[in-house]
Amino acid sequence: MDFDESSATKIVTREFLAVVLAGFGNELGPLTNNHGDDPCLKALLPIANKPMLEYPLRWLEQSGITDVLLICPTSHRAAMSNYIQSDASAPFPSLSIDVQTVEESQDMAPGTCSILRQFASRIKSDFILLPCDFVPPPTLPLSQVLNKFRTEVTYDGAIATACFFEASKHDKGTLTEDWGLAPSNNTIIFDERSGTLLYVDSPDDVDNNNQEFEFRMSLLSQYPRTKLSAKFRDSHVYVCRRTVLDVLSQKSQYESIKEEFIPWLCKPQYQRTRREKYGNILSPVTNNLSQALALKHSTLHLPARKQHLRRSAAGSEADDDHPRSTMPSPVDDDDEDADEPSLRVGLVAHRASSGFASRANNLHTYLELNRFFLGQASYALPTDPERRALIDQKAQISSDSIIGHSTRVEERASIKRSVIGAHCVIGKMAKVVGCVLLDHCVVADGAKLDGCILGAYTKVGGKAELSRCVTQPGYEVTPGETARNEKLETSDWTAQDTSEDQDTDESSEEASDDSGESSE
Repeated sequence: MDFDESSATKIVTREFLAVVLAGFGNELGPLTNNHGDDPCLKALLPIANKPMLEYPLRWLEQSGITDVLLICPTSHRAAMSNYIQSDASAPFPSLSIDVQTVEESQDMAPGTCSILRQFASRIKSDFILLPCDFVPPPTLPLSQVLNKFRTEVTYDGAIATACFFEASKHDKGTLTEDWGLAPSNNTIIFDERSGTLLYVDSPDDVDNNNQEFEFRMSLLSQYPRTKLSAKFRDSHVYVCRRTVLDVLSQKSQYESIKEEFIPWLCKPQYQRTRREKYGNILSPVTNNLSQALALKHSTLHLPARKQHLRRSAAGSEADDDHPRSTMPSPVDDDDEDADEPSLRVGLVAHRASSGFASRANNLHTYLELNRFFLGQASYALPTDPERRALIDQKAQISSDSIIGHSTRVEERASIKRSVIGAHCVIGKMAKVVGCVLLDHCVVADGAKLDGCILGAYTKVGGKAELSRCVTQPGYEVTPGETARNEKLETSDWTAQDTSEDQDTDESSEEASDDSGESSE
């Protein structure tokens, strides 16, 4: 019998729906502040001169996912739709992207849990939740996370798989405190042998327990060789069964999926009360028993110890006091295992030694990611005559720099370890070291920049000096101005101009009063 290849592919690609969240990105302010009346989308901020959103979209496409639900604020819809329909998103022809919006503002944004409840009717299948700011390494294909989820859902009734990555260590001298808090790691407990996430330290746990950790004996009974680590960060990438949304709809008090719902979701796998209350919702009875039986005895898994521990935690016979070292009979306890799905939350823990991964969800990591890609860059003067004419022969550009399209670099300008966006101008004798400049920036003659991030359309006046500063899009630095470790926003000089105008008006009024009194 001949099979239609296209129809087979169509069935596979509908296995998951990818839900991509693209919020305001307040932690990236002032880069994400509006430029006049135009919004500056976090998802389109460039990392190594590529829109941030491009990295997770490429990750999805490489895994074979085709259906994407992209959720952004209502005020971002027009700009987001323009990007999705433009040539800029051409590298993803296989993705079908549905842009939907939520009513939110920079001051009041709904949590991820609220957004998932709002769009639950559109999510008909198992789904992948991921942020627009995660940049995975080539050594962490999404298929690795998906395959773990697929196997464990069928094998023992797992309900989700989370992805955490080991964070690189920061040099304290490279962090700018005025940019906000440095990114922090999550304290997690996991079973490395089975790849199971057991506990995530939530803000409530930190407040209640301070420096101590409280665990249930049922956790340690099932997983006596757990590991505790504070080296990992949550990538905010979760593969979930559709039934997880059914439980989420009942937990209306939860707003944050990272800080509230995922820590809660880890507990039914070892807490009997929660298992009894939510087990039938999270893992309803299916007809996959034959697949489960086959996978149970696969050499890829070690079910004997896990199944024994589950029984001992529930109060099994006394003769099971020691873990079995042999594989159980193919028919042993099949009904019991089928009736009691594990409700496990799987864990993919990516080690830093296997490749650099990060989220660009604050200014520190945004700059760090750009610098990481600079380490892989190898700049060479353009061979195209039109583009070559924009780079002065006496300009100095280090090989670990990235220069955007149509950017002009003038005589004796110096650029080192920096990302320069498109349509920028670097004036004569200007020096740019360790910086990220977004599109359409102008650095006038003799200006010096060190470790700065300039928002789009920023203008730096002649001989100005900025060190570790971040500017709002459209900000103008006056000639000769000096600033260090600051966030420069247009509201600052707008307020200054308003104050000066008020002082001028008051002076005029006083002068008028004085002249009136003299005439009398």
